[in-house]
Amino acid sequence: MNSCRLLRGAALAVLLLVPALADVTGKWTAAIDTQIGIQNYTYDFKVDGDKLTGRATSQFGDTSITEGTVKGEEISFVENLDFQGQPVRITYTGKVSGEEIKFTRKVGDIATEDFVAKRAK
Repeated sequence: MNSCRLLRGAALAVLLLVPALADVTGKWTAAIDTQIGIQNYTYDFKVDGDKLTGRATSQFGDTSITEGTVKGEEISFVENLDFQGQPVRITYTGKVSGEEIKFTRKVGDIATEDFVAKRAK
C-alpha cells in the first residue's frame, strides 16, 4: 500500500516537471517590419504532439511550414519562400505567451527580424 502511494507521488512529480505544450493550433497574424517594407503574414498552425505543421501566407505567396516543433512555450519552424524566383530559407524561433508569440526570424543570410504574432479572432 505504501509503495502504491510512493509510485503515485513519483508519477505526479514527473508530470509536474514536464512543461505543458503551448496551444498554438489555429490562425495567427503578424505585420513584420522588414528591409523591403511591412509584410503581412497569416500563419495557420497544426500541432500533433510536439510536431508543428501548417502554412505561412503573405503577399509573396503561400508556403508549407517545415521542420516545426513546439516544446513547452518554445516554437520553431522553417518557411522555404520563393522570392522572385530565388529560394529563401526563413528560420523562425519564438516563445508563446497566451495569445501572442514573440518571434525572431532569420531571413537567409540577409536579415534578422523580431516581431509579435497574435492569435486571429
